[in-house]
Amino acid sequence: MFTKEEMDAVYKAIYTRRDVRSFLPNPVPQESIDKIVQAGHNAPSVGFMQPWNFIMITSKDVKEQLAWAADKERRALAIHYEGEKESKFLSLKVEGLKEAPITICVTCDPTRGGSHVLGRNSIPETDVLSTACAIQNMWLAATAEGLALGWVSFYKKADIRDILEIPPHIDPIALLSIGYTDKYPDKPLLELADWEKRRPLGDLIFQNKWDEKK
Repeated sequence: MFTKEEMDAVYKAIYTRRDVRSFLPNPVPQESIDKIVQAGHNAPSVGFMQPWNFIMITSKDVKEQLAWAADKERRALAIHYEGEKESKFLSLKVEGLKEAPITICVTCDPTRGGSHVLGRNSIPETDVLSTACAIQNMWLAATAEGLALGWVSFYKKADIRDILEIPPHIDPIALLSIGYTDKYPDKPLLELADWEKRRPLGDLIFQNKWDEKK
């Protein structure tokens, strides 16, 4: 199905992808944005429900409102940490929401497909899981396009709904800021900040039953 070079390119995108918080003001070609959104729309979804929508945000005023919502939640969450960890948490940038030329809000519609969707009847959260697949596709596509992407994941959903005028039954799952950067990290930002280390894969694999090793 793939040549060796094509296979290498897929894995390179997977292992190179990073969550980026600093962006340059350089405009992003519309062709690249179209490819990224198309990649998201081609993600797998349980019952082929395709629960996602994409809100394209370029307005400076709207981006500043989103940054305010994220910063408010960041400061609220800081009370859960103490000492050095609190300082590291507060140092996490939300300014990327204002810096990036475009931010895409990816939403999930839990009513998409009606009341009986194959698979969702048994596991209701498969609509959110399907939306996460779309986000991952977009992240890999952005990486392949030479662009940085940052997923801002701390905010109150009510704030985002109010700012973007999203209907109350729709979930704003992610704010994805996209642009060029001159600060592309070689490791995840939280790993570089000694927040956490990548766990050894061998510790996470069981054989046949939970907690049974080979």
